[in-house]
Amino acid sequence: MIPRYHHRSVATLARTSLTTRHLKPSPILPQQQPRLPVSNPAFRCQPAISRRFATATLNMSSATTIYDFKPLDKKGSELPLATYQGKVVLIVNVASKCGFTPQYAGLEKVYKEIKEKYPDDFEILAFPCNQFGGQEPGTEEEIQSFCQLNYGVSFPIMKKVEVNGDNADPLYEWMKNEKPGLMGLKRIKWNFEKFLIGKDGKVKGRWASTTKPESLKEAILKELGE
Repeated sequence: MIPRYHHRSVATLARTSLTTRHLKPSPILPQQQPRLPVSNPAFRCQPAISRRFATATLNMSSATTIYDFKPLDKKGSELPLATYQGKVVLIVNVASKCGFTPQYAGLEKVYKEIKEKYPDDFEILAFPCNQFGGQEPGTEEEIQSFCQLNYGVSFPIMKKVEVNGDNADPLYEWMKNEKPGLMGLKRIKWNFEKFLIGKDGKVKGRWASTTKPESLKEAILKELGE
């Protein structure tokens, strides 16, 4: 016969064993990882576009001119806008199937007339955008072909971008902050809005889609020193 005190000990051990089997171990939480700086090698593993926007966003607060930006050209390569230092630049968001698309003709006319007199001091940069009514649905090649065949465009047509929202091109975010529209609204309202950049790389003017390119000639020549 098992002594009474020994019986109680065995029972206690049994209950302890049962309780232990039903307990789940506390999860060991991994130490929270700090955000990786842009210079960290792991950052280079991110997609190229995301990496470019993240880098540009970090530099937005220090940007003072368009020379701080490197938008993508028609081939998807970075184009340092410092290339245009000392020049007057007209920047336009464009589309191929818009009611304002015929403004391509006016832009080309202004471009040729001013370049004839100031061949090294003026440039137009066109940024296709599909955010307004889906009016720029084509590929980069289709856009380039359309502009050349229909309007004989000779100024640079850049890679398609977004100009509003979370994925807006950093250059456009900066220009909108530098020169808001009517009533202080920063958002681009439609295709063919225009920004005029002076020789110092700063925004000198902003015009709505309804403003015809030919009417900007005087403002452009003023920035050129006339």
